[in-house]
Amino acid sequence: MKNRTLILISLLALALLSIGLSVFKGSTSIKFVKVFYSIFGGGDILSNSIVWQLRLPRAWSAFISGGLLALAGCLMQVLLRNPLADPYVLGISGGAALGALLSIFLGLSGIYLIGSAWLGAFAAIALTLFLVRGQIWQTSRLLLTGISLAYGFSALISFILFIAPDRVLHSLLFWLVGDLNEAGLPILETLFLGISLGLAIWLSPALNILSRGEKEAKALGINTASLQGLLYLLSSFLTACAVSLAGCIGFIGLIAPHFLRLFLGYDHRLLLPASVLFGGSLLTLADLLARTLMAPQQLPVGIVTTLFGIPLFLLLLEKKKFT
Repeated sequence: MKNRTLILISLLALALLSIGLSVFKGSTSIKFVKVFYSIFGGGDILSNSIVWQLRLPRAWSAFISGGLLALAGCLMQVLLRNPLADPYVLGISGGAALGALLSIFLGLSGIYLIGSAWLGAFAAIALTLFLVRGQIWQTSRLLLTGISLAYGFSALISFILFIAPDRVLHSLLFWLVGDLNEAGLPILETLFLGISLGLAIWLSPALNILSRGEKEAKALGINTASLQGLLYLLSSFLTACAVSLAGCIGFIGLIAPHFLRLFLGYDHRLLLPASVLFGGSLLTLADLLARTLMAPQQLPVGIVTTLFGIPLFLLLLEKKKFT
């Protein structure tokens, strides 16, 4: 237990370090002292503007987005009892992405883009529930339906990209692979993540049992249908929130929970908060690399997470920890 506590403390330190590095480093070179003074209200106008209006909101958004994806991935893996499940497997992200891209295509931004992403996600959820009605919590049916919808949304997204004029095509592509350039202070998203994490931790004893099998959970008196329904809705809303905030970013929700199981096991009382801290740190550090690798040009953060996620995924697969 002491080792697990130490791991959680280390993850908290990593989270603070990743946010700190993201604030102090960026595509624009600013001396450490100036950034330090800006944080505590004593910097010059330019430094204050860069730190408080650009770097800090972006670092915060990256951390919250990563936490949302990691928590959604952890819950999705329990729901589907499939180690390869991630926040994008049921097509929710595809619906959110389609809604957001339609908003960008029409020249809308800000609250309209976020609202469109949420509408797309809700449409995907409603369509999934309609298609699997009567067999809703049969894992294979839910999974196959979600994958089919994801392919359908992907085709519609490709069509939008095909007909989009050149003036918006760059924005569409950038957002589609993950973009934090327009990030503001994610206050509502932070609140939603905190409430969702608290609810998930409260459910963690039941999640520990459900992860061992539905029959065993029923034998122990757990209402599996209600629990699975809550997991589906919660993980879907977490995914929609992350996509509306930062676009489509892969591998965070898949890798973060798996990597932590190597050290923490399958106790969701520890795994859930650890996933939020680790997923948030991963995306914050990935965004830092996206801003600095080719500075002053910035890469979409989704490219960085994919490039680093693939070898890490293969390493985990090699260790045979996916059973």
